[in-house]
Amino acid sequence: MKISTVITTWFKGTLVGQDIFANRYYHSTGKKLNNRERRWVLYKGDNDASSVPPEWHAWLHHTCAAPLTEQAAIVRSWQKEHRANPTGTMESYLPAGHDYQGGQRDTATGDYQRWSPDQS
Repeated sequence: MKISTVITTWFKGTLVGQDIFANRYYHSTGKKLNNRERRWVLYKGDNDASSVPPEWHAWLHHTCAAPLTEQAAIVRSWQKEHRANPTGTMESYLPAGHDYQGGQRDTATGDYQRWSPDQS
C-alpha cells in the first residue's frame, strides 16, 4: 500500500465499510469528479482487485449509491462464497502431470478414436 494513498485517505476520506476480507472502503469528503464522489479501497495485504466481493465492486463503480451488503447477506442456494483469484499462488490449480505435481500423470486409456473425414 502506498503511503500517499494512506495519507490522502486520512485527510480526504471517510470510511464507508469493510468486507469479509478486511478490505476497507472509502469515499471522498471533498470535491467531486464529474459530479460523482471518488471511491476507493485499501486492501488488506496484497493489492488484488479480485479480492473485492461483488457487492463492493458495484459500489466502487457507482452502480449503486450504497454498498449492497444487506442484499449480499441473503445467500441463495446456487451461490458460492467469493474468493480471490488464486492464479500465481500456491493455492492455484495444478493439473496432473504438472512439474510441481511430480511431472507424472496417468497413462491414456486407449478409448480415444481420432476423427477422419472419410468416416461418417
